[in-house]
Amino acid sequence: MRALVIDRTGTLALCDRKKPDGTGSECVIRVTAAGICGTDLELLRGYAGFEGIPGHEFVGVVEEAPAEDRRWIGRRVVGEITVGCGRCQACLTAGRGHCETRSVVGIRSRDGSFAEFLSLPATNLHLVPASLPDTTAVFVEPTAAACRVVEQVRVDAATHAAVVGAGRLGLLTALVLRASGARPLVIARGERRRSVAASLGFETASADASALARAFDVVVDATGNADGFTAARRLVRPRGTIVVKSTFHGETPVNMSSLVVDEITVVGSRCGPFDRAIELLDTRAVVVTPLVEGIYPLERFREAFGQAERGLKTILVPAD
Repeated sequence: MRALVIDRTGTLALCDRKKPDGTGSECVIRVTAAGICGTDLELLRGYAGFEGIPGHEFVGVVEEAPAEDRRWIGRRVVGEITVGCGRCQACLTAGRGHCETRSVVGIRSRDGSFAEFLSLPATNLHLVPASLPDTTAVFVEPTAAACRVVEQVRVDAATHAAVVGAGRLGLLTALVLRASGARPLVIARGERRRSVAASLGFETASADASALARAFDVVVDATGNADGFTAARRLVRPRGTIVVKSTFHGETPVNMSSLVVDEITVVGSRCGPFDRAIELLDTRAVVVTPLVEGIYPLERFREAFGQAERGLKTILVPAD
């Protein structure tokens, strides 16, 4: 099969790879669409030391399955990206996302979705409603990640919230916060990103707006860089909460004393509920069409990744 592969030097290339084995314990899925996200871009910079096929936002059709899971064959699905053992202490207490030996699609010890096929256990799969086109269904995984914020932190109409970063995940998080009753302010550096956020109905501001300092109950850092936490720290009120969604190659300098003095809660936030994400997308409580800026075949991956570096959601279509 054709696949995009990151080698040990961090170089991305289109290669021929062996198709996943359909005689094993996992379902083999023909990928019909896969989204490029900020984590994929960070993998090319060395994040997580990943080698293999990247990509974890996908929709596809199950073509092969173990005997006990044959009901999935022919079904259009999305998939939770973490595969855990189900037996270790972390799995039993925190869930498979924190498994001591976990693999993660396209990120850790498991090939991803920038290929014609991938494999996952049936327990990771979710059916996609016929009403959701592939270009919307590919947003289920990142929308679920945005939904994780409102699982971790109470958000309602009274919550004074801000999202730092108006990229792919930042805008999705703002959309989910709004669907939960809040009216988040979107903080972005550039005029173009603020314009996109405004077109989605959000109030916007630049990161250096001094009047906003210490003004927010909840601030979500979705910038994908170290400066995002600094901005979030400046915006959050005493006894407020910073939710960190950013993943990137490198370290974040943090003034721990100021967090203690202001009694700030810092919450790390990762994967989230797929069922809720599918519901929000299917009912159009979260509309993602304006975020799609390009759809490319695998052969045009360099152009696709260049677009992803500059813009919002870029989608790869691996199948012929």
